[in-house]
Amino acid sequence: MFARVLAFLLLLLGSIACTDSRSPPPAGSGSQADVVARVAPSAVTVRVEDGVGSGVVLRSDVVVTNEHVVKTARQVRIRYADGQESGGEVLATDPLSDLAVIRTERKDLPAAEFRDELPRPGDTVLAIGSPLGLEFTVTAGIVSGLHRTLAGGPQVELIQTDAPISPGNSGGALLDSAGRVVGINESYIPPAQGAESLGFAIPSGVTLTVAEKLLSAGKVEHPYLGASLGDLTPDIRSRFGISAERGALVLEVEQGGPAQAGGLRAGDVIVEMKNQEITGVQDVQAVLRSSRVDERASVSVRRGEQQTELTVVLGGR
Repeated sequence: MFARVLAFLLLLLGSIACTDSRSPPPAGSGSQADVVARVAPSAVTVRVEDGVGSGVVLRSDVVVTNEHVVKTARQVRIRYADGQESGGEVLATDPLSDLAVIRTERKDLPAAEFRDELPRPGDTVLAIGSPLGLEFTVTAGIVSGLHRTLAGGPQVELIQTDAPISPGNSGGALLDSAGRVVGINESYIPPAQGAESLGFAIPSGVTLTVAEKLLSAGKVEHPYLGASLGDLTPDIRSRFGISAERGALVLEVEQGGPAQAGGLRAGDVIVEMKNQEITGVQDVQAVLRSSRVDERASVSVRRGEQQTELTVVLGGR
């Protein structure tokens, strides 16, 4: 694995140092090295007084990173793939999603392409960042799982990956095979805790929604349902005798939360929410991202063979 990481690092550094007049690889090139070379200018290193992290260019003068990278800092240093460096001002942070936006002094940055839809387990991914201060390091792996949550982590469902992630990778990009950002690298579980290749990233759909709210309002209010959900797979349908062919399965309902107050139960399958068809957990998350705290949301569920109509007043956090 170390040899593969080192090979990607050397390829990336070579692409940065190159000064000839050849055109950059066209979008859609199949090589992972081509993907890295194309995306590298949209990756940055974020330095604060007591540490280092990574970031991704969202706009020509805006970088998105993790809240825990900048903490309470308001001024940071940004280092770019071409070797230049500038100051940056932390505009706003959101601890619940662990995201922050930074205005850079430099105004000519190429924005990364963000992929709003979730990747699939098994998809190839690349993580780019500055682990332990080793700037613009690239590692490779696959999407290991979706809809993960971490105790003490961000209050959003995460992408799990086995692409090696280390301290300093936080805030960097998790890329798909086309070079699109599918997530912002968040954290990893160290081997000392008995884990191996357990890394996590904030999905791009969440990142874009939160970043836009931080830029426009300076803060984020998160509507929430108060229920733990899972995708309705054929195996789960067969095992539990669920007749619904698609939807989001309610695994657990928070005591005293909005879902319980609205009549939702564990075992229900959400098939429609706010007049939008629900085919899985991602659809519920999309509806919530476009909703408001205290909004009355219509929810249709399959409960056994019956379809039940409920109204849930969304909570805020």
